[in-house]
Amino acid sequence: MPVLHVNEWSVPCQGILFDKDGTLLDLISTWGIWAELILRGLETELALTGAAPAVPLAKVMGTKHNPDGKLISYDPSGPLAMATAEETYGILAWQLYAAGVPWNEALPKVQHISREAMNELRSRRQAVPLPGLLPFLRQCAAAGLKLGVVTSDGAKTTAEHLDWMGIGSFFQTVVTRDRVTAGKPAPEMAETACRELDLAPGNTIIIGDSNADMQLGKGAGLGLSVGISPGGDREHLLDADTIVSGYDQLVITC
Repeated sequence: MPVLHVNEWSVPCQGILFDKDGTLLDLISTWGIWAELILRGLETELALTGAAPAVPLAKVMGTKHNPDGKLISYDPSGPLAMATAEETYGILAWQLYAAGVPWNEALPKVQHISREAMNELRSRRQAVPLPGLLPFLRQCAAAGLKLGVVTSDGAKTTAEHLDWMGIGSFFQTVVTRDRVTAGKPAPEMAETACRELDLAPGNTIIIGDSNADMQLGKGAGLGLSVGISPGGDREHLLDADTIVSGYDQLVITC
């Protein structure tokens, strides 16, 4: 059986599950653009009401900006990193509702802003793999590991991102939020992926950038939960068995 070596751990395994955003792809390179467009659209709608934002716009989705207002980072425990599309719509629509826009008008406005932002993303086909991901996926494939994706994103967007990065062929299953009843941190996504890959949970590893991924792994009884934090932040990965800053710290041997 192949063995994953990471920090002080050497864990026999037959498969690995990956979160997508912030784990396979660089979140800022894709969703950072989307968030900037969303916040710009929200700001325009709020200006039409004449009301000030209920909270600073940077707090709406947990984004971080430089002095010029450019989005440069995000809170790994915030909505941009972890929320589903439906949850994000609710967060954004509430900003308009708090400014006096009726809910039945606020939600369609937010959905329109999001569609326009997604159309812009699709025109750019912007999705950048994390450094070292491709060599690691090749290691996994050479060792005969079964690989899957477990993500809070939807099926269409997930398929697009995997295609844009050119890595879709590495994964034998992709479990998106719209395929399960309960999303992260509930274990259903990992349980579904293990069933479809014919993997025993104890022989399966998860890699993710949020604590919801780590809780998913623990709840499903996976053999190891690896937190990945390229920015070096570790405080949010409370339930990780071990934490790395990049894929160069992961080695597969047979």
